[in-house]
Amino acid sequence: MKIENALENLKIYSLHMGEAKCSVDLGDGSERGEYVNQDYILSKLGRPHRGINLMYCYYPLDEGWPERASVAFPSTDSTNAWGYPYDDYFPYRGGLNGDKNAEVFEQMRDIRRHGQDIVFTLTVDPHVSDEHLIAIAEDLKPFGRVMMRINHECTGSWFSFNKRCTYKEVADFYARFARIIHEHAPNVKTILCAGAYVKKTGKLEMEELFMDAANEADIWSIDQYFTLHYGYPNDVAEKGGHSYSYNGCGPVFESVKATLDRYKEITGKVRPMVMSELNTDGDVTGPYDQAKMVRAFCDRVVEEKADWLSAFTFYQFRDQGRLGLEFEDPSNKGVGIDMPILKDYKEIISQDWFKPKMTMGGEVKLPVKLRWGGSEDAEGIAIPIDFEGDPIFCELWFDTDDNLMMEINGRWFYKSPKAKFIDLMPAFFENRLEGKKTLTLKIFAPPATGENDRPGSIDTYSEITQLPKIRVRYEPVQEFTY
Repeated sequence: MKIENALENLKIYSLHMGEAKCSVDLGDGSERGEYVNQDYILSKLGRPHRGINLMYCYYPLDEGWPERASVAFPSTDSTNAWGYPYDDYFPYRGGLNGDKNAEVFEQMRDIRRHGQDIVFTLTVDPHVSDEHLIAIAEDLKPFGRVMMRINHECTGSWFSFNKRCTYKEVADFYARFARIIHEHAPNVKTILCAGAYVKKTGKLEMEELFMDAANEADIWSIDQYFTLHYGYPNDVAEKGGHSYSYNGCGPVFESVKATLDRYKEITGKVRPMVMSELNTDGDVTGPYDQAKMVRAFCDRVVEEKADWLSAFTFYQFRDQGRLGLEFEDPSNKGVGIDMPILKDYKEIISQDWFKPKMTMGGEVKLPVKLRWGGSEDAEGIAIPIDFEGDPIFCELWFDTDDNLMMEINGRWFYKSPKAKFIDLMPAFFENRLEGKKTLTLKIFAPPATGENDRPGSIDTYSEITQLPKIRVRYEPVQEFTY
C-alpha cells in the first residue's frame, strides 16, 4: 500500500512536556471496582493522566493471605466495607518471595506504556519486618517515577492497620517504611495522607504523633470528599440518615489550604500538596449535583490560580456505587455506564490549568533521541502540519515498532509496538476545523515494556529513526447519494 506525504518532509522540532499548574491523577480499581485497562480509559477521556492510582493491601502474616479478604472470609458478618480481618483491597502479591508477574505489575506496565506515572496506594501490616519492606521497595525500582501512598487516612479508625496498632505505632511505621523506600528505591516518592487542619485547635489532627512522618514524606496529602456515603454498600443513603457526610466545596477548599499551611509551619519545609481522593458521592447528591460540585471546586482552583494545590486524584474511573465517572453494570462488571460527571470531567481536564505544559524548542533532524522521565518531564518532538480544512480521513502509517503517545488537536492516541496504523479522526469528531489551520502533532516515547532498563532510574531513552506517513483527505471516496 502506497501512502504519500512522509512526515520527514516537514520540519521537526524538539518538545518538552512538563508539570501542569495542577496535575490530575485518576483512581483505577479499589474495594469498590475493578481495574480498567488504559486503552479503554484513554479512548473514553481523550487524554492520559499524570498518574493512575492503584489500591492494594499487604498483610502477609495473616491467616487467609494472599486471598482477598472478602474471598477468604465470605461468611464474615461485616457491618461495613472494612469489617474483615484485613483490608478488602486487592492483595499485593509482590513483596518477600513475591511474584513479579502478578496482576499488580501487569497493571503498572500498562499504566507506564501509556505515558502515565504510577500512584501506588498500599495498606500494610505495621508488624512486618524490614525484609518485607525492602522487598516492596525493590519491586518498585523498575517503574520509573512512582508516588507511593503508605497506609492512607491513617488518623482514621477503619483500616486494619489502625485496629491492630496505636496511632503512634502507625506513625512510626510510616517513617520507617519511608526511610527504607528512600534508601532502596530512590525513584519512589512517598505520600503522607494523614489528618487535616483542625480550626478549633489550630493544629493538624494528631500533629505531634505524626511529626516524624510529616518530615520523612516527600508529598503531603489528605482525602476530602464534598459528600460521601460511607455506609456503602451496607445501607442506602436517605434524608435524615447517619451513614453519609456533606462537607461542601468551599469548606473542603479552605481545609486543604489550611492543612498545607500548617505542614509548612511545623516542618519548616515546602512539599507538594495533593488531594489523593476527591469526588462527591452521587448516592448523596444525585448524579447531576455530583457533576456540579466537582466542576465548582475545579473552577475555583482555576479562578483563584491556586497553584498551592499540586494535584488531585479523581476517585475513581469505574465504581460499583456512585463515586465513578462510570457506573459498573451490576450484570457485567466489565461494562461501564457513563455518569453525567464524565462529560464535565473531560471538560475540566481539557483546561490549560490541568494540562501538562508543552514547550517547543529548536528544529531537529532524524534520527532523534527521545527521553522519557515521566509524565511531567519528557522530551519529544513536534511536527506542525498544515490542514486545508476539516478532514474526512486522517491516518498515520508506521513501518517501525516504536511505543508512542501522540497528541493532535487536543486528543491523545497510543501506538503500541505492534500497531502499524493509527486513525487520528477522533481528534476531529468533537473539535472540527472550520477552515485552513496548522495543527502540531506531538510525539513522545514512554517505555514499551512499561519498565526502565536500569532499576531505580527515572529516565529511559528511545531513538526515533523514521516517522510515519500521513494520509489526509478532505472528501469521501464516494459521495453520498440516496
